[in-house]
Amino acid sequence: MRGHGYDALVGVAGCDKSLPGMMMAMLRLNVPSVFIYGGSILPGRLDGKDLTVQDVFEAVGQFSAGAISEERLCQVEQHACPGDGACGGQFTANTMAMVSEAIGLALPLSSALPAAYLDRDQFARASGEAVMRLIENNIRPRDICTRKAFENAAVVIAASGGSTNGGLHLPAMAHECGIEFTLRDFAEICARTPYIADLKPGGRFVAKDMGEAGGTPMLLKTLLEGGYLHGDVMTVTGKTLAENVADVRWRDDQEVIRPVSNPLSPTGGVVGLWGSLAPDGCITKVAGLKHTRHRGPARVFDGEDACFAAVTARDYKEGDVLVIRYEGPKGGPGMREMLATTAALYGQGVENIALITDGRFSGATRGLCIGHVGPEAAAGGPIALVKDGDIITIDADAGTIELEVDPIELEHRAHLLAQEPPRQTNYQTGAIWKFAQGVGPAHLGAVTHPGAKAETHVYADL
Repeated sequence: MRGHGYDALVGVAGCDKSLPGMMMAMLRLNVPSVFIYGGSILPGRLDGKDLTVQDVFEAVGQFSAGAISEERLCQVEQHACPGDGACGGQFTANTMAMVSEAIGLALPLSSALPAAYLDRDQFARASGEAVMRLIENNIRPRDICTRKAFENAAVVIAASGGSTNGGLHLPAMAHECGIEFTLRDFAEICARTPYIADLKPGGRFVAKDMGEAGGTPMLLKTLLEGGYLHGDVMTVTGKTLAENVADVRWRDDQEVIRPVSNPLSPTGGVVGLWGSLAPDGCITKVAGLKHTRHRGPARVFDGEDACFAAVTARDYKEGDVLVIRYEGPKGGPGMREMLATTAALYGQGVENIALITDGRFSGATRGLCIGHVGPEAAAGGPIALVKDGDIITIDADAGTIELEVDPIELEHRAHLLAQEPPRQTNYQTGAIWKFAQGVGPAHLGAVTHPGAKAETHVYADL
């Protein structure tokens, strides 16, 4: 874009991180831009039930627990992903696709149709027409993505039981606009937003069902009428969000989206926690979760691989708090997701257990799984000081997470840790090494540069 001095951008993205990545590029460049989602996968079918990739990961856990046969595992594996498109539940891709509409960068309803539907072509054409109008009217991404727009995006993530990765991506996107929008801001909005879209992994329905129920515009209209959204924000249509959904009507023939007066739960599907184990905060998804409080002994693993091996071998006890550290932005480096481990646990049918990490989770994760613990272990956070057997208390209802160890003992451990040589990763040269040197904390978006606040000029003004 910069090399060729292009006037505008239509960006297509198809899975998880490519969606916020594309929107970050639009905000950094600040040329007239329209986002379009590549589309969700259609659900697989087995024994008359919908399947998603989440079912495959959980089947691995069921197989390791002896609950299903290898033949059954293969059946699930062969039926879960029938074609093109991003993972089919309200996991990270579909969460961020909804964000693209809610924040105003994508055309209304453009994220609703599955990737396999040829009707999606009409949205591609319409996006091209829309970007030409944006050029004419000089409407740019930062005119659209205001503080109010980021608040709307957080509301939609909470109301849909969306991915915890939203708490990482929205701060990173806001950083490109020069707007401070932290994990705490995100969590405060989630705490006052009703959870109303009954979507997997916490609920019953997949993305295709959401589209057939009216898609993001139906959800936006319901939340707007309930007083949860700012309707006066600009969008890529050249109209406000309220104007975009003015003609959307509630449909009684669908079960996916509930009225705000009858939510699945009165607060959002995602919760932030703070306490002695996470002074900078952490995040968990509570959508569809009954087990929201836990107190138990720590079982500590330096890296996900060791924990996955223990879970696969069922080398843990009910009541444990599994701690995976050195998987944060610096320590990973890069915060890989813990879906294999969390899904294996869930598939084994263990409920009285919790998992904590300074890494992050897939949007398909369910169970009491807490990510983004900050400061991370590689930055000397309290999670680096935890030992096997330490008692950890989690209360997702109160938003707290505490390490029950005497502060003097923690000081002693910190002193000993400081005497040790820094923990080495496998990346001691090249681009990933560079990333690890510059990356910031997760609660601010794990960004690697000063952002729009430090700009001396905007590229688009050259």
